[in-house]
Amino acid sequence: MNQNQEALNSFRNRIDEIDDEILRLLRERNETVKQVISTKIQNKLPIFVPDREDEKIIDFRTKAENNGIDSDWAEDFLRMIMSSSRAYQSGKTFPQTTAGSKSILLVGGRGGMGSLYARIAELSGHRISILDRDDWDNVEKLARGKDVVIITVPIKITQEVIERIGPCLDPGTILADFTSNKSHFLDAMMNAHKGPVVALHPMHGPDVTNVSRQLMMVCHGRNEETYAWLLEQFQLWGLRIKVVDPEQHDRAMHLIQGLRHFVALLHGSFMREFDLKPEDMADFSSPIYRAELMMTGRIFAQDAELYADIVFSTFERRTLLIEFLEHHQKLAVLVMNNDRDGFIREFRKISTFFGDFAEQALTESSYMINRLADRFG
Repeated sequence: MNQNQEALNSFRNRIDEIDDEILRLLRERNETVKQVISTKIQNKLPIFVPDREDEKIIDFRTKAENNGIDSDWAEDFLRMIMSSSRAYQSGKTFPQTTAGSKSILLVGGRGGMGSLYARIAELSGHRISILDRDDWDNVEKLARGKDVVIITVPIKITQEVIERIGPCLDPGTILADFTSNKSHFLDAMMNAHKGPVVALHPMHGPDVTNVSRQLMMVCHGRNEETYAWLLEQFQLWGLRIKVVDPEQHDRAMHLIQGLRHFVALLHGSFMREFDLKPEDMADFSSPIYRAELMMTGRIFAQDAELYADIVFSTFERRTLLIEFLEHHQKLAVLVMNNDRDGFIREFRKISTFFGDFAEQALTESSYMINRLADRFG
């Protein structure tokens, strides 16, 4: 072994020692986090405290700069550590609202979302019952004496389920739903049940390891003070609460869910029609197109009926999709006429419409692309 190689091995050995020390410190940090979580549970404090994390990140970035370390990289590192701490909590006990243990019935509770929230609620000490497709003979018994009933069934049968269970509820029972459409089903719950009603939409799927930092949309219905404890419980689990108007919510969901899922269908259908195999496309993709391809691909790894229910859920959503396709035809004229100048004019109009958000999108997407390239490139 020559002298240069010996020097290189010496440096490598020192790096290995530093890495071992980093792992030891991370283990020590995890042990301290366990004590923090235990204290939070005992004192009924939220798992996720945004202000605390924001302060920690700002301080960590400053210290990184003072030590000659890239502050963006340092923030990424800290966020990964904090995310790991929250993931640890996902299999442990959660804090319970000061209102105490509640009796909760999850209708459709053996599905993905029902199972997720059943597990979290049980870890908070609440008493969970499940009403699924084979349990309707016992609906009156299951619904009796419940503090809250949450509808977590597929959207195509939500109306029917609301109408069936509404008459079985006690006057003081809170009736809620997890459906991605709000206006129609909020009205249905208000008509089916004369007690407290609130419409909820968890903005995440059932595959999350924990709900910390996830968003819960809330549309107020009736007797807000009665279900205040439920919103408090969501916040103790780490969820962010956003109160929205049901019409505003549905208009946004038409675009966020219906339109985007249909675009994925167009993309995937065109690839299939022309035998553009995704694995081959990935090999030739830039990071940005690879990210788009993966977002399209994840749709087709899931249930077709679920996405059909989302896309075709309302007349308003189907009308928007028809208008979307008609708009495509208008833009197709640019291609048919080889109208490069027309394309540029349309592009610039859209750029003006997006305004400052376009720069924000460039910054955020560049971050995601760079992280994906580091991990999967």
